[in-house]
Amino acid sequence: MEQVKLFLLHVAKRIDWILGALILAASGFGLVVIHTATATYGSNRMMIVQIFGILAGLFMCLVLLTLEHENLARFSVPIYILCILLLVFTLIFGQEINGNKNWISLGPINIQPSEFVKIGFILTFARHLSQVREYINNIRALVPLALHFAVIAGLVILSGDLGTTLVFLFICLAMLLAAGLHWGFFLGGFTVIGIAAPFIFDNLATYQQMRILAVYDPSLDPMGFGYHTIQSKIALGSGGLTGSGIGEGIQTQYSILPEKHTDFIFAVCGEELGYIGCFLVIALEVAIILRLIYVAYHAANHMGCFICIGLAAMLFFQAAENIGMCLGLLPVIGITLPFFSYGGSSVLALCMSMGLAMSVNAGRQKEHFFKEKP
Repeated sequence: MEQVKLFLLHVAKRIDWILGALILAASGFGLVVIHTATATYGSNRMMIVQIFGILAGLFMCLVLLTLEHENLARFSVPIYILCILLLVFTLIFGQEINGNKNWISLGPINIQPSEFVKIGFILTFARHLSQVREYINNIRALVPLALHFAVIAGLVILSGDLGTTLVFLFICLAMLLAAGLHWGFFLGGFTVIGIAAPFIFDNLATYQQMRILAVYDPSLDPMGFGYHTIQSKIALGSGGLTGSGIGEGIQTQYSILPEKHTDFIFAVCGEELGYIGCFLVIALEVAIILRLIYVAYHAANHMGCFICIGLAAMLFFQAAENIGMCLGLLPVIGITLPFFSYGGSSVLALCMSMGLAMSVNAGRQKEHFFKEKP
């Protein structure tokens, strides 16, 4: 019994209570919005899956925060290989949903391996960066780093999931920036992308092109590719300051708004809880991201810093893209809103990633990460 008490005390000391409170607040708020978004489906299955995902995620969060992130990183090679195997398995045996072959069916539930691969990539890439940080701008460091990213991103692209590929790209760029990669590489890369953009666009699938064009002119296909954006903007605009009330949104409750429990959960919040509800969602997302940056700033070593920067970048890109596409400012590419959109795999992986951040925070020192550590 004494050993159990000591272990619980050890866990309690390692918990980042600020980050933990933000996770619980966001997940709880998410459950409320998911409940109203799925009320018309006549089944509690989605709520059960989401609650199970949160509880399992919180348990895994506690497990991961008890471990030292340096010890986990020692297994970076096996973890990276496992990530590759998961993606390859999904490509071969995965189930295609909405044009993306990135799901594995396990009886009554579907699992999205790429959600967990994000954590594996961040951990392994952080370890890689910490090993080459001193000569990060040298070609002998950049080529292996590029391959590290390209293998994972290439497999995700093959699955047809452009949105998740962009998440990996943003994570990679943010971590490289934190590691000290010279700004000239970023400028050169963006210049090349700008020049190549017309050629890239011409080679995109028709549905991918229409998703981009529909952002600027939804009337091009108002009942097709522009439909999601049009209905989302109607839902957000009709909510006003305080919203129509939980369970009272016309777009939501009559299922006029598509993908209302996943990609367009923010529009549901806007319609039924108004601008105030939207502000609270954004505030919670921003608070979690800022907390991760704070932990990165005070990390005990560079690897811990890179891990938290990667996690912050992941949340920032997903939240910004999801909210942007709900507002009709960015293309609809199937990105969910962290902690708010329905998805057992998503919320489980998110909670696990927060456990990894807490592990970094537990070993932090007073000096800042960009000062040399002994």
